[in-house]
Amino acid sequence: MTDTVNDAGNATTTSFGFRDVPENQRQGLVNGVFSNVAENYDLMNDLMSGGLHRLWKSDFLAWLAPPREDSNRPFRLLDVAGGTGDVALSYARKTGPSATAVICDISPEMLEVGRRKVQDAGLSERIELVEGNAEQLPFADRSFDAYTIAFGIRNVTHIDKALEEAFRVLKIGGRFMCLEFSQVDVPVLDRLYDLHSFEVIPRIGQAVAGDRESYQYLVESIRKFPNQERFAEMIRTAGFERVSYRNLTGGVAAIHSGWKL
Repeated sequence: MTDTVNDAGNATTTSFGFRDVPENQRQGLVNGVFSNVAENYDLMNDLMSGGLHRLWKSDFLAWLAPPREDSNRPFRLLDVAGGTGDVALSYARKTGPSATAVICDISPEMLEVGRRKVQDAGLSERIELVEGNAEQLPFADRSFDAYTIAFGIRNVTHIDKALEEAFRVLKIGGRFMCLEFSQVDVPVLDRLYDLHSFEVIPRIGQAVAGDRESYQYLVESIRKFPNQERFAEMIRTAGFERVSYRNLTGGVAAIHSGWKL
């Protein structure tokens, strides 16, 4: 990635959590985080959310409404930043044999965890794993019926480019869906959430994964992500129509949906 420059001729910076870093270094820093957390990623998700992430992902797939298990309708899902395979595996278990998925992730360490889980589930014939960048997907135009990304888009340096790529690879009539941490809109819950995020989660990261710093970045990145309305507008700008969102747990997380029509 090449840095853009400002009017003074200086390389621009972007946020990495609460600190600014040169734009061309951010992706490497993010990759380092996920290299560090890959082996403990699923366990840490359970501990950090009290298991809520599993309910959120279930709601996510229910709203997507892929073909049912008794259907033979072909359906192709692209799950971006889906390295450890939670969404794709759940999707494959709920759908028929003609429904397939591709997991695309920039982190080889996360993909390795996902690959083991897919093999253990006996779903290697229906779920493919591909290393790739959300900002420049290695797939042809109009290749997929649905594009999902769960807790991944806030780690992309240029979110607008990732949304444009999502639009490009979807078929006409295809659906974009994103599950991401968002802005809490319930009084008191917002303060409790901040306390949990900044005091509890980094300590869990240190105790379980021996890595406080990576989890400090992850909670900071949530606060830097656009709120629900701003992100919905970004999805519209990328070309999607019928854009909507649903808050989960008072806005701790939100599901955004858009259609390529």
